[in-house]
Amino acid sequence: MEYKITTYSESETIELAQNIESEKFPNMVICLTGDLGSGKTVFAKGFAQALEVQEEVTSPTFNIIKEYTSGEMPLYHMDVYRLEESKQDLGIEEYFTKKGVTIIEWADMIEDQLPDRRLDIRIKNSIEDEDKRIITITPHGKKYEDLCEAIL
Repeated sequence: MEYKITTYSESETIELAQNIESEKFPNMVICLTGDLGSGKTVFAKGFAQALEVQEEVTSPTFNIIKEYTSGEMPLYHMDVYRLEESKQDLGIEEYFTKKGVTIIEWADMIEDQLPDRRLDIRIKNSIEDEDKRIITITPHGKKYEDLCEAIL
């Protein structure tokens, strides 16, 4: 099943992330896809804020992985855009079982390394309104389906 949501501002995208965070669980994996500037990092920041992460959350483009451990549970924020050409093993899969939440920006670049059970979130910019986002959420696995039923 697929869920479509439209947000009309950055704050609405943040609110969606916070609603998803309210149903978090250990080893949760959220895979974000979308064009540059679509709101992937905004989503991650909103999720981190609800998780009570104390550090400033920024795009991990040049670090690939940033770990935030000050919140209710660890948050592993990845940006794998720069890995498109590289198939080297960075141990990304290890993060899926570290009892935290993993958020992966540009997840489609490493599709073969993603777990079967995850939440896919595709964010698309609107042509007619620069603040409007069409967000498609696809749960893979019962926990993620239950999460979607609870909040959407």
